[in-house]
Parts: sequence; structure tokens; C-alpha cells
Amino acid sequence: MKKKVGSLLTGSLLLASPVYAETSGPSIESLSASMDMVWIMVAAFLVFFMHAGFAMVEAGFTRSKNALNILMKNFLTMSVASILYFLVGYAFMFGSSAGGFIGTDGFMLTGYEDQVGFFAFQAVFAATCATIISGAVAERMKLGAYILLTVLMTGFIYPVVGHWIWGSGWLASLGFTDFAGSTVVHLTGALGAVVAVAVLGSRIGKYSKGKANVIPGHNIPIGALGVFILWFGWFGFNGGSTLAADPSLIPHVVSTTLLAASAGVIGSALYSYMKYQRVDASLTLNGALGGLVGITAGTAAVSLGGAIIIGIIAGVILVEAVTLIDQRFKLDDPVGAIAVHGICGVWGTLAVGLFAMEGGLFYGGGVSLLGIQAVGIAAVMAWTMGSVGLSLFIVTRVTSIRVSREEEISGLDFTEHGSRAYESSGSIFNENNPEDNGEFGVGLLERLNEVSKSKDKPKRPTKPKTEVN
Repeated sequence: MKKKVGSLLTGSLLLASPVYAETSGPSIESLSASMDMVWIMVAAFLVFFMHAGFAMVEAGFTRSKNALNILMKNFLTMSVASILYFLVGYAFMFGSSAGGFIGTDGFMLTGYEDQVGFFAFQAVFAATCATIISGAVAERMKLGAYILLTVLMTGFIYPVVGHWIWGSGWLASLGFTDFAGSTVVHLTGALGAVVAVAVLGSRIGKYSKGKANVIPGHNIPIGALGVFILWFGWFGFNGGSTLAADPSLIPHVVSTTLLAASAGVIGSALYSYMKYQRVDASLTLNGALGGLVGITAGTAAVSLGGAIIIGIIAGVILVEAVTLIDQRFKLDDPVGAIAVHGICGVWGTLAVGLFAMEGGLFYGGGVSLLGIQAVGIAAVMAWTMGSVGLSLFIVTRVTSIRVSREEEISGLDFTEHGSRAYESSGSIFNENNPEDNGEFGVGLLERLNEVSKSKDKPKRPTKPKTEVN
């Protein structure tokens, strides 16, 4: 029916202009190209808006004293990534290939000026990869160190992975499939986060006597809003990866994206209820993101039913992965980014080898595609963790990448930016510091609170009293 409507609209446009065929007006090919470019630009806008979602998720799932720092990191990530990807990242990713490893031309789009629209779409993807790290290292990493890591990720590490898979590199030649970035974007960002968190260490008070303490976020409603924004933007993330206004492919991609995310929510909600006898809010919210990451690699290749199965499994995996990473591996990830983007990214990439309607194991394709997907995952893990690990090793030989104990307790809003996100004296020294023991800042906090309370009290006319000092 939709195809018929589209045909009728096209026909009406042609009939409305009797001299259409006799003039030098736009051709069908040029109109099609224009439609394709408009769709890619709309998708780029949606992916850009996802960064508002990342900011809200990260701010909501962390403490109020670090909210402003989270916002600044997300703004700077988008800005630094865009410029750096223009200067060198796009060339390394889509330039002429050197042995299938890295691109060698196209710096500042030289010689690739006709691809500026595609560059804009890919630039917001590059920023997405980098901002995954932001949430995982929240509340204790120096802003300058984080920006340096963003430069390395968007300028070199991520573009190399992208070249292997999307830029006619060696993994693409093997037949590795990642339609919209379960591995290229999400796993790469999560692997960078794993190394950074391991080098940084945990937040003060997170682990004591072998036990993982809960440090709750300050505003789950903001986090939930962020998840909805990300879900909305993901329609452009996956849908725009069609790179054309294809009336048959886009609806399928959008539908598999919707169903997988919904199934991820249900999977996490039910599994958390079975495991903890309650529906855990933060795990359920992350379940949506887990389902989205899980479907991203195969969104165009799997059936609608396959998308639901992939999403449900991603939701269950997410719950177990958060527990494993937090309690067994002692990697302090305040927002669950490693589990969402890393573990679910691996699952989504492997799921292509199982559920792809062409070549998938469950559709009679054998284990060939599944094996290629596994090889790609292993290669990306080795490259990303090795390069990020080496980079941070060099940096930490020169300077510390972590703020001091006093700065962490007082909050990065105050120490990094000299301000705070909320007009509340309590946000300067947040209450969630299990190991603080009242040694730092408490006296100042109490005095500020007393001042605040005295200002808020209604004043009644009284007789002047003589003060005794």
C-alpha cells in the first residue's frame, strides 16, 4: 500500500508539469539523490540529539556534585570529535586503504569534498563512540585527561576500527557484518572504557572489605529521560545507516530497532524481578539500551521475530553483566556503560551469525559467518585495548589522570569548573561518600546549610536583643 501511495505521489508531480519532459528540470535520479541526502541529514540530526540523551543518562545516574562536569564533558566530546574527525579521522576511516588497515588520504576532506554530507553523519557517530567512556570514568577523572583520551579515540583509534569494517578494510573483505555499529561504535567505546576504568580505579567508598557498595545516582527521572532520548535518536542511528531513502529497508530497520529495544526492557524487568524480587529501575532502563546495542549490528539482516529474541537476551545479559563487572571484576562503572555497550555489543555482533536471514546459523548458513564475527570481535578487542592501554601508560608516566581525594569528595563541579549544577549547598559535598568519615568538608557543609536555613526562615518583628560575644 505504501509503495502504491509513493507511486501515485510521484506520478502526480510529473502530471502537474506538462512540460516536465521537455525542460531541463530535475531528473528522477537527481530527485532520488536529494531524497537520500535529506534522509541522511535527518538521521545525523537524530544521532546528534542522542548526545543530549547520553548527558542526561550520565548526569542522572551519578551524584549531583558531578552533574555539571558530566554536561561539560559531553559538550566538549561533541565539539572536539567533530573538528578532529574533520582534520584526520575521516581520512583514516574512509581514505584510500593501505593494506586494509588504515586510510591514507582525504585529510580535511581534501579530494572528498563531494562527501561532506556523509562526513557529517559519520562525525556524530565518532563522538558517540567517545562519549561512552565519559559515563564509565565519571566522578574521578581529570577533565584534561578525558579530553586527551577523546582526541586519541576520535582521531585515530576509532577511525582505524571503522576502516577495517566500513572503509573497505580487511575485516570487510572477510565478510564481517556490522550494519550500524554494535562493534565499530559501541564495543570500541566500551573497550576504551574498560582500560580507562582499570587504570583510574574505583570511586572513594565504592569497594570496602571485598564488598561493592551502592552509590546511587541523584536523579533517576533525568536518567530515564535520557534513555528515551537515546531510544528516539537510535531510529536515526540505525535507520540512517541505510545511507539511502529506501522505502523497503528503512521501515524494516526502524521496526527491528523498536522491537529489540522493547524486548530489552521486558527482558531486564522480568529477569531483575526473578533475581531480586523487584523490578530494578536502573537495570530496566539500561535494558532498553542493551536491546538497542544488541540489534545495531544486524538490524537490516534479521527478521522481526529475531529482533525480539535478540533484545530479550540482551536484556537478560545486561543484568548479569552489570553484576559481574561491578562485583567480580571490581570495575567501577557508574552508568553501566561497559555492560551496555561492551557485553551487549559483543552479543549483538555474534547474533548476526546466528539470526541473519542470509548466512545465519539458524537459517542454514552454517558457522562461517559466526566465525568471522568472532574474529572481528577479537581483533577489535586487541587493537582498542592495546592502543588505549599503551596511551594511558605513557600519559600516567608523566601525570596523574585522576583528581585528588579532596577534589573527588568535594565534587568535580566545584573543583573543575568552580561552580555547581544545582543551587544547593549540599551538592558541594555529596552525602554518598562511605569512606569520608567526616574528615573533609563536613564542617564547611554544616555551616553552609545553617546559613541556607537561616535565610529561608520567615522573619518576624522582634525586640532587639543585646548579643553577648
